[in-house]
Amino acid sequence: MQVNAQALTVETTPIADIRQLILLLDTRAPLLWMRRNQGLAGIGTALRLEFSGATRLTDAATAWRDVAAAATVSDPIESTGTGLLAFGAFAFDASSAQTSVLIVPQVVIGRDNGRCWVTRIWPTGTTPPEIPLARRPLGTEYRISLLPGALPPAGYRDAVGEAVSRIASGDLNKVVLARDLVGRLPAESDLRRAVSELALGYPDCWTYAVDGLVGSSPETLIRADHGEVNARVLAGTMSRGADAASDLEAALQLATSAKDGDEHAFAVQSVLASLRPHTSHLITSEIPFTVKLPNLWHLATDVEGTLSDGSNSLDLIAAMHPTAAVAGTPTGTALALIRELEPFDRGRYAGPVGWVGADGDGEWAIALRCAQVSPAGSVTAYAGCGIVLDSEPERELAETRMKFRPVVEAFG
Repeated sequence: MQVNAQALTVETTPIADIRQLILLLDTRAPLLWMRRNQGLAGIGTALRLEFSGATRLTDAATAWRDVAAAATVSDPIESTGTGLLAFGAFAFDASSAQTSVLIVPQVVIGRDNGRCWVTRIWPTGTTPPEIPLARRPLGTEYRISLLPGALPPAGYRDAVGEAVSRIASGDLNKVVLARDLVGRLPAESDLRRAVSELALGYPDCWTYAVDGLVGSSPETLIRADHGEVNARVLAGTMSRGADAASDLEAALQLATSAKDGDEHAFAVQSVLASLRPHTSHLITSEIPFTVKLPNLWHLATDVEGTLSDGSNSLDLIAAMHPTAAVAGTPTGTALALIRELEPFDRGRYAGPVGWVGADGDGEWAIALRCAQVSPAGSVTAYAGCGIVLDSEPERELAETRMKFRPVVEAFG
């Protein structure tokens, strides 16, 4: 764990409505958390904390408490997303070579239902940063192809087949297997172009950009706000129909699918088991419901509860990750099989991504429908499926193609 003990000064002030958060961002290192054009845009870096290994999430929770305790904050608005905050992205696996990060921007511009604010953050005793509110047009258009990476389609079908065999033999109940696509951006490409395409195409998802990880996730891992917590569990997928009748049929087929129902139940029980020790009560929607995205139907369950032990949002994601929705069950067995069958490091794919405030409240999604862009311009996208006893390799491969669509279209 790398921690900078530098005390920070934080100042939040109201500003006139800013309608285009993405156009304020850095072209190569955007920081964004947005849904339906509401959210947070970060510019510059006041503090960067890096973590790795099995304790990366608990270390982050401890470090963030220290940073918040040392900060001097002026925040007359005192609302969700104001004051001191950090954007974060965490590696999926403890053994990942990819660092996990908390990034405190120099400037945060927030927008919530037409109300806007700017927060400046700087090392105490130094000069405050300027407030950069000038919108910069998107850079030159680019279109790149994302091609099979370390696990091509045939290899993915084989991996799914092997996973089903392990499930049939009683080794585990479910495992989530992913595959990768790779490409390269032209030099000096404006990463905001891909981010903008994701935000426009998937407005009901969390569109995020943190340290080169960009995507639009439909799944809220956890939201903590003044002692209340909620999550949305997604597991079980069906392609949208070509017309109204076939689309309705697809939704009904998903809702009544035994295979998808089993996959979903494992994911819900995983979240409930993780949250119970931290809450005084938990409630869920009575039965799973279908959620409609531009290209997919998902089975969903909402979870709500009240915190009872003083945990912050980082403590909660440390308790929850990885859920059965992105790993499998039992967790340890599923992770071991993922390491065996996936010939690549997932990096931050399927890890927590989001933001945390000074009081520990925050919003975190699972990093899905995403790609990691390196400083040199390499792009690696990931998509995965929950494999259970009834899974068919060809169908699971087709599902990954659907899940790749947001990122493939954003970059291509």
